[in-house]
Amino acid sequence: MQLKGKRILLGVTGSIAAYKSAHLTRLLVKEGAEVQIIMSTSALDFITPLTLATLSKNPVYHQFHDPKSGVWTNHVDLGLWADLFLVAPISANTLGKFANGLCDSLLTATYLSARCPVMVAPAMDLDMYQHPSVKNNLSRLQSFGNIILDAESGELASGLSGQGRMMEPEHILDKVLTHFHPKQEFLGKKVLITSGPTQEALDPVRFISNHSSGKMGAALADSFASQGAEVHLILGKGAKKPQHASIQIHSVTSAAEMYEAAANLHPQADIAVFAAAVADYAPKHVAEEKIKKAGEAMTIELVKNVDIAYSLGKEKRHHQIHVGFALETENEEFHAKEKLGKKNFDLIVLNSMREEGAGFQKDTNKVRIFSEDGSEANSEVLPKEKIAGLILERIKKLPVKI
Repeated sequence: MQLKGKRILLGVTGSIAAYKSAHLTRLLVKEGAEVQIIMSTSALDFITPLTLATLSKNPVYHQFHDPKSGVWTNHVDLGLWADLFLVAPISANTLGKFANGLCDSLLTATYLSARCPVMVAPAMDLDMYQHPSVKNNLSRLQSFGNIILDAESGELASGLSGQGRMMEPEHILDKVLTHFHPKQEFLGKKVLITSGPTQEALDPVRFISNHSSGKMGAALADSFASQGAEVHLILGKGAKKPQHASIQIHSVTSAAEMYEAAANLHPQADIAVFAAAVADYAPKHVAEEKIKKAGEAMTIELVKNVDIAYSLGKEKRHHQIHVGFALETENEEFHAKEKLGKKNFDLIVLNSMREEGAGFQKDTNKVRIFSEDGSEANSEVLPKEKIAGLILERIKKLPVKI
């Protein structure tokens, strides 16, 4: 029983697919989960609370206050109780409420109170599923960090055929199991990641740097570690630290220090991800004392720093994978593909400063991933944790090595 001890809050909304929630409940309980169910009022037209209460072995809630018993159902307690909030099916109506913070039922109030991960399985007719407003609501939910279980294709209740069927209960169960027990697809692999900014000293109190937060590097480190990799993160000063306890952090300040740490770790690495924003230039002379203000102008002579990705790309061996990042403001695709070849990358991830929700300091990103074989993958604006997952998926699809 792979879900033994796990507490799953199952939301059921008004869709013909609501009948599948009975089978889903049975599957979750069979795997050892404790299942508590909340229904929307419209779901009551499709399946009875008695059916779901019998299968879950728990009362089923659909209103704040039971007029017969006088009992108040605390949505906050329900939201805090769960290890996972799974809404299957979620209708277009409830999807819109979730995406826009509307709170007119026990189900929607519980969603807004939940601190656990949220997983939703849409179900609706194919034209509804493709409507721009529905797609926008799905993207918004995903940007909040919610997990979207994409609708499957097949025959629909309308008689039409296409994408819109709720993911089959067995497939949902697989997603839940993977959520609680991530596949260790990088087990035994050694991963080197550079992250955050570098600081190039002018004097004892001043330095040249950039706006990198290191959030993308931290998300990548956590994703690799959660899938079994031995992760070495070379972290610039002030950059965000990852959460996974097994990650080995190597703190550095300057580009020279970052290069030295990366060069020492690179020979043992199976995968190297160059996510740091490394300063291209550094002051030629670092003053021993604080530089005093004098005159109307000051000239600082800069010298070129070592290009870490380029230098280690020349030493890359046949079994190693190199992933680079490019942040561009013009001719983005041209410059990214140029770096892909020049620096011997297998993949390059292009960020654009022009995209809303992408760039430095943001919790979200929007990327285009170019592969050495000419293939390409694009993302919507997503949390950086989700972007990290997309990058790992692209690495797994490389024709050799992994």
